Amino acid sequence: MNETARAFLEQLFRAAVAAAHPATCLRSHLPELPSGRLIMLAAGKAAGSMTEIAEHHYLQGGHPKDRFLGLAVTRHGYGRPTQHIRVIEAGHPVPDQTGIDATKAILALADEARADDLVLVLLSGGASANWIAPAPGIALADKQAVTRALLRSGASITEINTVRKHLSCIKGGRLAARAQPARVVTLAISDVPGDDPAVIGSGPTVPDPSTLAAARNIVVRYRLDVPPGVARTLSDEANETPKPGDAAFQDSAFGLVARPADAFRAAQEAAHAAGYECIFLGDRIEGEAREVAQEHAHIARDLRTQGRRAILLSGGELTVTLQQKGGHGGPNQEYALALGIALEGADRISALAADTDGTDGGGGAATDPAGAFIDGNTAARARAHGLDPASFLANNSSTEFFAPLGDLLTCGPTFTNVNDFRAILVDSA
Repeated sequence: MNETARAFLEQLFRAAVAAAHPATCLRSHLPELPSGRLIMLAAGKAAGSMTEIAEHHYLQGGHPKDRFLGLAVTRHGYGRPTQHIRVIEAGHPVPDQTGIDATKAILALADEARADDLVLVLLSGGASANWIAPAPGIALADKQAVTRALLRSGASITEINTVRKHLSCIKGGRLAARAQPARVVTLAISDVPGDDPAVIGSGPTVPDPSTLAAARNIVVRYRLDVPPGVARTLSDEANETPKPGDAAFQDSAFGLVARPADAFRAAQEAAHAAGYECIFLGDRIEGEAREVAQEHAHIARDLRTQGRRAILLSGGELTVTLQQKGGHGGPNQEYALALGIALEGADRISALAADTDGTDGGGGAATDPAGAFIDGNTAARARAHGLDPASFLANNSSTEFFAPLGDLLTCGPTFTNVNDFRAILVDSA
């Protein structure tokens, strides 16, 4: 692949990530100190960095440490150095016992909040797996089994979180209820199409418009084989989540500090500065990764035929319906593989698809790839290495495809998360 094109695509990716990093976007949103204690509760892939920035802000402002407490839970490998608030690393996307133990501590802190306290919730994508508090009658193994089944099914993030919220003691507005009578302020980095507060991190501090019936329908729609305890919980009306108008939210506020749109605005500015026409397809694209790749390949070929010098940008959250077990690679890598097949032979077209959190699929390690690069020569180079692109796509084995080609983007944790970043570069010369 052309190294100049690769470097420019990565530059666009890093510009998008930087715009959504807490160091850039959080400080101006932090609330004034309360008369009582400041209780900081954080979850998600940006929990460590959000806590680091917020803690520095308040301690630098002279807030006494004896009135400042809290806990942050983030994905393994995403911790950040903090002075006072402890950061715990837990499982993602499949929850683990560390996450359960940490979430019990989070709920205990919420339970002890008083009327003159401020509970500051710092939320980011990944919180649904990090804050894990199974409803009564559900074991950790049950939650893990449901999570794996949902991730394999091709369900959207909204559907996945609808089920999660009805199996939890913290999601779907329940944290706000536990924190009463304290004031609750939630500051979030959005990783979901549409930036819906009820979907980000499964909405622990906002009303939940979804229902138990909707969760049951999702289980049926995707033919999920759920443990008996999960089926019982989803049939018990006592597990319905608090709805709009519930008293739990009367002294609660929610604000977005970074959105996918903010990240793409930064990438668009970088593209324009380099002299490219920028075509933004939107930050809310959903669907099967391989199908979306086909559509985008068609657009890119049309632009090339017209002789235009352009960059196609898009975000959202694509899905992968697993056909085989054992393959590795998330939706961005699968999109890239399908795009490489669809663009075979197209000269002067190259692309990058990556997750802005720094990891895409994989085994849950912080060193997993973030995504992959392709161009019109990717499929031919693969065959020269004895790799059949179609077979790897059929087996959902995109990581295994790109690794020997040297076309994986492995950048490590970015300490933020505004979901998928896709850029297709069409050059006229």
